[in-house]
Amino acid sequence: MRRFRIQSWATAVLLAGACTLAGPATAPAAPNRAALDYVALGDSYSAGVGAGDYLTEGASCLRSGRAYPALWAAAHATSFAFAACNGAKTGDVLKKQLGALNGRTRLVSLTVGGSDAGWAKVMALCALPGTTGCLTAVGTARAYVDKTLPGDLDRLYSAIRGKAPGARVVVLGYPHFYQLHGSCSRGLDDTERAALNAAIDHLDGMIAKHATGHGFAFADPRTAFTGHEICSAGPWLRSVEVLDLTESYHPNASGQSLGYLPVFTRAA
Repeated sequence: MRRFRIQSWATAVLLAGACTLAGPATAPAAPNRAALDYVALGDSYSAGVGAGDYLTEGASCLRSGRAYPALWAAAHATSFAFAACNGAKTGDVLKKQLGALNGRTRLVSLTVGGSDAGWAKVMALCALPGTTGCLTAVGTARAYVDKTLPGDLDRLYSAIRGKAPGARVVVLGYPHFYQLHGSCSRGLDDTERAALNAAIDHLDGMIAKHATGHGFAFADPRTAFTGHEICSAGPWLRSVEVLDLTESYHPNASGQSLGYLPVFTRAA
């Protein structure tokens, strides 16, 4: 991946207005080995899928100039590598994104784990009529989080620390998708919505446990998004688009600038 700076115009979109669901986890080209103060790793939530204003470099990754890493870098970083990519699992980050790290890296951000747990399949099934398929898929995802994800996270976190021993690493979680008993008149029922929110709690808990176990900071966006979930009066997440789930259940521009950015800023 070529190192590049997010230009100051990104600050102009700061106030412009759900785990990766689709898209290839392709990696950018090998980086320039000059010092990188801040490196943004991870999946679609860090790439900014759903926020629009997608950058032309690494277009398949759907990196947005409105994503929290780009906004933070525009205001703070002297050097910035944007490696996060739509569709990335822990193995993709491990194999394709860590080339941007080195001994001079001072700050790393990361969201990952949702795609590993199979949220693409979960949300596709939950978008269909009936609750049985949705609840079964949620249960399967939770089982993956319990049995397989911990080892994947540990391998990735160890590799990050090995490549950037002096960096502060901030691992961010995922917000609840739904406001229960909210304004939605159609779509999933509240039993399914509650199960999805509970599964996100379970995923975030596992991520937090292993991140802090490696000496990383865990930044929790759930409180910031409270009152701004799908079915709220002012949602910061895109609702389901049955014909194209790519941007569904992802933060919109407000979710990135008003939700994720303050959470990351406090932890950074």
